[in-house]
Parts: sequence; structure tokens; C-alpha cells
Amino acid sequence: MRHQKVALIGGSGFIGSHLINALVDLGKNVRVATRRRVNAQHLTLLPIDVIECDIHDPVQLAGFIDQADAVINLVGVLQGRRGDPYGPEFAKAHVELPRKIAAACEAKGVRRLLHMSAIGADSQGPSMYLRSKGDGEKAIRESGLDWTLFRSSVVFGPEDNLLNQFAFLERVFPVIPLACADAQFQPVFVGDVAKAMVNVLDLDAANGQTYELAGPHVYTLAELVRFAGATIGKHARIIKLPDSLGRLQAMTMEMAPGEPIISRDNLDSMQTPNIASGPLAPELGIDEPASIEAIAPLYLTGNAPRSRFGSFRATAHR
Repeated sequence: MRHQKVALIGGSGFIGSHLINALVDLGKNVRVATRRRVNAQHLTLLPIDVIECDIHDPVQLAGFIDQADAVINLVGVLQGRRGDPYGPEFAKAHVELPRKIAAACEAKGVRRLLHMSAIGADSQGPSMYLRSKGDGEKAIRESGLDWTLFRSSVVFGPEDNLLNQFAFLERVFPVIPLACADAQFQPVFVGDVAKAMVNVLDLDAANGQTYELAGPHVYTLAELVRFAGATIGKHARIIKLPDSLGRLQAMTMEMAPGEPIISRDNLDSMQTPNIASGPLAPELGIDEPASIEAIAPLYLTGNAPRSRFGSFRATAHR
């Protein structure tokens, strides 16, 4: 079945901008929900509809997805207050919202739902993030919809908060105390994430499937930090912190104003290797996933041509 009209939730962020571009290239009619239109200024020059909507309000959410052929949910948070089994921010974004989206789809007769989760998502997982992602998956699976779940590793690409953050640290600090330095990751290129999602959007065989999204290589956290530094010509000394000092560092960062660079819950998440259980599924259409070695040097050194949505994000100061 061809799903022409796509309603995208969480589309104004890093992954969403790339996914919108891929959907537009396929000729899809895309609408994007945003709490405030100013937050999505970088999208307004694209041939899409940007609609102000409180996605957590069931009435407004139902109105947003009305008449859509498919809904894609990309909403996710990395930090939140502590709680058992997770704090209110994780509960709201990862559990309550997917449940509301599924209910709205069922009420409006929208059968197709794509939902972004994470590798390691598990209702009994070691962190609030992974437990809430697991419960969010459960809410989707229990719906009567034609759903497809995507479990992604960490995502890299222009404007990412991964390698760009590491490069910033390398530029600023000659010594980097690093918690969970041996934690494992399998970074996936944002363009491959977008390609995988659009490739299965209209694929009936993808209904009821869960797909892992990961790149070609596994790295430790320390290796990723060193790679970012070497790429920009910086070589900060990395000091691997023991667990006790790592948790103290994270607790201190949590008490500082703004979103912490790392939290205790992030450390808990890193107890589970962030790597795929096997190769990418063939139906995702990614024969050779892009590596950080091939892509990251272009944007970390400022030599990559700016994408059209990247230009809009810069103009909008995002």
C-alpha cells in the first residue's frame, strides 16, 4: 500500500530533518507537528506543512493525524529526573506519548505507524531511558496497528550531538576525565536511518517487524572521543574514570544549570552494549552502511557542503 500523506511527530530535530528530506524526495506529502512554529523555522522553506500542535493533548494530536495515511514518531529524550521505574520526562515522552499516538491512530483509522526506539530498549533494562523505551515499544506492539519499530544505535551526521560534542571537548580541554570509557557503540549515519525508514514505509512485509539500525563498526566511547580529536588535530589526554568517580562526575553535572553532558542514567544505559545483534535487514535497502571515517571528517572539519535543511537550521539559529 502506498502511504502518501505522512504525519511526522518529533520531526524538527536532527533525525527528523533528514527524514523529511528523504520523504519529500519520494514525493510524499509531509506534515510536521511543533509546539511552537518558531521552533521549526528551519523547515518552513521545505514543501511541507508545519503545524502548531501540542502532541501531548489527545484532542490536538488526533486532529494533527486526521486524514494521514501513516504516522512516524521520532520523539525521544536523553535526560530526565530520577524515578522508579523512570522519571516524569521519560514517562511522558517514551511511554505516555506512544500510547496516545496509537490510540489516536486507531480512533482516526490510520493503520500505519513507524516508531523510533533504541537498541537495548527493555522494560527491565538497567536505565530509566531503556526501561521507558521498552515500555513505549510495548504500548505500540499491543495496538492493533500496522506498526514497525526501529531500534537505533547512536546516530552521527552533520549537526549531531555525538561527534560534534566530542570534538568540542577535545578543542577546549587538554585532559578529559571519561566515565564508561570502555562502553561499546555502533554509530549509524543519519542518512542511513532516514533511508531505512522510507524504504519500509510502504512495505507490507515490514508490518509487525522490529529493525535494528547500526553502522559497520563497533567502537568504545574512548575510541570515539579520540577519533573526533584526531580528526580536528587535537589530542587531549583521556583519563578513564572508575565507576565510583564516573558517577560522582555525572551527579555533579546533573546539578549544574542546563542539560548535563552526561548523567547517572546515561551511565546506567552504557552498561548495555549499544550494538546490533546482527547485520542490517536486507529489506532496509542499505547494502553498505556509512562509516564515521567516511562521513564525519567532512563535517567535523567544516568541509562538508551544507544541506538545504542544515542551512535553514543555521538561519534559524538551531
